[in-house]
Amino acid sequence: MRRRIFIEGIAVLAAAWPVAARAQKSSSVRRVGVLMSSASDDSLGQAYSAAFAQGLQQLGWEIGSNIRIDYRWGSGDTERFRKYAAELVALSPDVILGTAASIVRALEEASRTIPIVFVTTIDPVGSGLVASLSHPGGNATGFISFEFSLSAKLLELLKEIAPSVTRVGVLRDPTVPAGSGGFAAIQTAAPSFGVELAAIDVQSADAIERGITEFAHAPNGGLLVVGPTSSMSQHRDLVVTLAAKYRLPAVYHSFAFVGALLAYGANSIDQYRRAASYVDRVLKGEKPANLPVQAPTKYELIVNLKTAKALGLTVPQSLIARADEVIE
Repeated sequence: MRRRIFIEGIAVLAAAWPVAARAQKSSSVRRVGVLMSSASDDSLGQAYSAAFAQGLQQLGWEIGSNIRIDYRWGSGDTERFRKYAAELVALSPDVILGTAASIVRALEEASRTIPIVFVTTIDPVGSGLVASLSHPGGNATGFISFEFSLSAKLLELLKEIAPSVTRVGVLRDPTVPAGSGGFAAIQTAAPSFGVELAAIDVQSADAIERGITEFAHAPNGGLLVVGPTSSMSQHRDLVVTLAAKYRLPAVYHSFAFVGALLAYGANSIDQYRRAASYVDRVLKGEKPANLPVQAPTKYELIVNLKTAKALGLTVPQSLIARADEVIE
C-alpha cells in the first residue's frame, strides 16, 4: 500500500517538472534531454521522471534556474523513439537521459558525441550500446535493470507460490534481448521444475489477449512476465487483468504491474534517481566512456496476499518472511 501511495504522490509532483523545465533560461543554464519510453500520461513514467528530477535537486541543480529539462515521450513506439531522438539531438543538450535499449540505439544513431545516460536497459554489451560494462568506451553509459539469470528466479518463485503449475506461459518480446535471452534462461531451468513452456508474444494488445486466452484453455497454467521492455510496460494493466480473469498465477519482473500476485526485480524508480548522479558527473566534465555501467544494488520481492486469496493460493510463510513488502 505504501508503495502505491508513493508512486501516485510522486507522479503528481512529476507533472510539474516539464513545466518547470521550460522556465527562465540564462547563459549558465545547462540543458538535459529526456526520452521516455512511456506515454506522457502514464503514472509510472511520471514517477520515474519525478525521481530523476528529485535526484538532480539533491545534487544542487535547480530546474528552471541552472538546469533545463526537455522531455519527449515515446509511448512505446519505435518510430517515435527515432523521431524524438533526432529532435532532442537538434536541441544540442549537454546530456540525454534515455530509457530502454531501443531508445539508446536511436539516440546513438542520431549522435555519437552527445553524452547519453541510460536506465532500465538490458544487456547493453550484447545490444552493442557499450564496449564493456567496466569501460563503455563510447558516448553512452548508465544502469541495467535486468539480468537474464533473473528469469530463472521468476520461475522458481512461481513454483514456490503455485506448486501445482505444470504449464508456464512466458510473456516476452522476441525482438529485444530481454525477451529472447530471458526465455532462453527459463528454457534451461524448466526441466528441473517439471514444467512445459509456451511463449506468448507481447508486441500488441491483441497478441497478448489472444495468447493468454489460448493458453488458459488447459489446466495447471501459470504466467511469467519477463523483462522491462517498452511493449510490456505499455500493456501491463491488460496483462494483470487477463491473469485475474483466467485465474492464472503470475510472477512479474516489476512492481509496476499493480495487482500482481508476486513481483521480483530491481527498483526502477531508484534507478532514475541514481541516474541523476551520472548526469551530474557528465555535466561536471566526466565522459560516459569512463563511467562504468552499473547493475542494480538490490532486488525487491513483493507479495500480494489479496491476489493470492482471489486465486485460492496459500502463500508459504517462508516466502512472506523473505518479502520486502506484503500487500494485504
